[in-house]
Amino acid sequence: MYEAPVFTAEGKKAKGEARPLPDAIFDGTVHEAVMWQAAKAYLANQRKGNAHTRNRSAVRGGGRKPWRQKGTGRARQGTIRAPQWKGGGVVFGPTSERNHRQELPRKVRALARRSALNARAGDGRVYVFETLALDAPKTKAVVALLEGAGVGGNVLVLTDGHAPLVHRSARNIPQVKVIPFGQESAYDVLWSDTVLIEAAALDGIADEAPPAPKAKKDAPEAKKDAPEAKKDAPEAKEDVKAAADAEAGQEEAVDKKGAAAKKGAAAKKGTAAKKGTAAKKGAAAKKGAAAKKGTAAKKGAVAKKGAAAKKGTAAKKGAAAKKGEDGGEANDG
Repeated sequence: MYEAPVFTAEGKKAKGEARPLPDAIFDGTVHEAVMWQAAKAYLANQRKGNAHTRNRSAVRGGGRKPWRQKGTGRARQGTIRAPQWKGGGVVFGPTSERNHRQELPRKVRALARRSALNARAGDGRVYVFETLALDAPKTKAVVALLEGAGVGGNVLVLTDGHAPLVHRSARNIPQVKVIPFGQESAYDVLWSDTVLIEAAALDGIADEAPPAPKAKKDAPEAKKDAPEAKKDAPEAKEDVKAAADAEAGQEEAVDKKGAAAKKGAAAKKGTAAKKGTAAKKGAAAKKGAAAKKGTAAKKGAVAKKGAAAKKGTAAKKGAAAKKGEDGGEANDG
């Protein structure tokens, strides 16, 4: 755990021991590669990218061929604005279209900031000061604080939230930068030689231990509980097997019930189908019998008509024969 001396607003060292810095940020992590990457990205993002050179197509002139292609003994040339000519275009020069911005993941930026703060705290260059009670911008108050703390060079002042009076009081002091705590970048911390943090800014940080040491502390207890867990493993396996067998028996009973229900439904469907087919067969038989009766009646009627017709023709023939006999007798007389 890192500690930092505490100074009053007048620049006097407060009585008592140094204040411990919260482990949520000052956990001793210093990742140099991430800090270098964050500083490089910060400097790249500060570039305006306004450097611009003209290429062969942007240079004025050179529309005429300097001399003919062949016969002069000199090298062939197409324009006097080629890159090898004085006043010609520039090859692969910087252009204003290039974007130098670099983006870093949020967790990488946070790790770089935490590493920079830990690096300064490890060197003993992190101080804590009490809140500056300013009614108006006063540069003398900030100067008194810096002189009392005995800091020099580049100084980074981290305030509890936005403090416009402190910012306006320190903006005339060279090599002093005022930023709200939590909004500073890794480059800002690395740029400074000394970091001054307002005490109220550290009060809002939860002083919690990092998760990694907790896991390490709990590791021996877990190892102690391992043999007991191994002893209880066979019983747990037996309980699991019994539960699995019970579930399997329930599933089999449910399957049997389902199969019986399916068989009953199939039997009901089969009997209903049989009854339907029998009813259909009976109706068909009745229709066939009725049709047979109808055909028989029709045949009887036709036979009666034929017999009556035959009788009529026979009667007519007999009457005609009698008439013929009577006529013959008359002729004889």
